[in-house]
Amino acid sequence: MAKPNYSFEKRQREIAKKKKKEEKEKEKAARKVGGPGGDEPATDEADDADADAAAPGQPPAAQAG
Repeated sequence: MAKPNYSFEKRQREIAKKKKKEEKEKEKAARKVGGPGGDEPATDEADDADADAAAPGQPPAAQAG
């Protein structure tokens, strides 16, 4: 039976941890740039533009054309 490669597993955990930390810092920087009221979760800007373009009482799909 093959011997487990603990060094490889440890390195993979370290890489995953580093990636997660970088993503967290990136999100934190994005919230900081957003200014006050940045507590809202980030959404796709295209979805926001479609929602803003819709007239009140009409679903966004009715605006497609």
